[in-house]
Amino acid sequence: MVRRDFLAAYKQTILGPAWFVLQPLFLTIVFTLIFGKFAKIPTDGLPGILFYNSALIIWSYFSSCFAGNASTFTANAGIYQKVYYPRLINPLANCISGLFGFSIQAVFFFFYFIIYKYFLQIEEPFGITWLVIFIPLLVLVVAILGLGLGLWMSVLTAKYRDFNQITGFLVQALMYATPIIYPLSEIPTEYREWASLNPMASIVEAFRYALLGKGTFLPYHLLYSSTIALLTLLSGMYLFKRTEKRVVDYL
Repeated sequence: MVRRDFLAAYKQTILGPAWFVLQPLFLTIVFTLIFGKFAKIPTDGLPGILFYNSALIIWSYFSSCFAGNASTFTANAGIYQKVYYPRLINPLANCISGLFGFSIQAVFFFFYFIIYKYFLQIEEPFGITWLVIFIPLLVLVVAILGLGLGLWMSVLTAKYRDFNQITGFLVQALMYATPIIYPLSEIPTEYREWASLNPMASIVEAFRYALLGKGTFLPYHLLYSSTIALLTLLSGMYLFKRTEKRVVDYL
């Protein structure tokens, strides 16, 4: 099922899995031009390609878990109406298949990292920190959060198709509310704690700190994000399991 989801995502595309690399690369170029060159938003002294990519890697995985699972019922309506099996297999398979794209993007990030670290002269020092050993844990928290939100949205989307559009809007809004195009340190101090209520904010900052040594790493923020992620997953699973049989009638 993981293989099926992966192949279906790039069916009838010319470049196929290459989009795993091209999409964040295009976004990085756009962010560098618009927010870096024109808007002059600081990047903690880091090259734009490293600053933006270090956040886009983990954000892309969150987006695939969230948005990809939001259409679980509608995308699998034909199967659900004919065969019964544990419905949670589909969203779990989507999260697992998303790790393939995450891995490819990570490889290319380290390619950029090596070029800037060892072949180009960068005034601001940067490098991998000890927090890198906790990256698997950060990825797990992101998967839990994205899966939980996706389960919530899948039930709503099955009954009210308007949520298909709302999901895309939410992903975009959350991206700009997360320190991807700007560092958390650029937010005024009086608003920084409010910004940290977004559970992805501390995860992105910790991920960037782990890979580049730049960012705001506060353990209690990560504890908050982990708690929110777990509560979201548990409530999402409860809602999903409670309504999965009735939801099929709406399909």
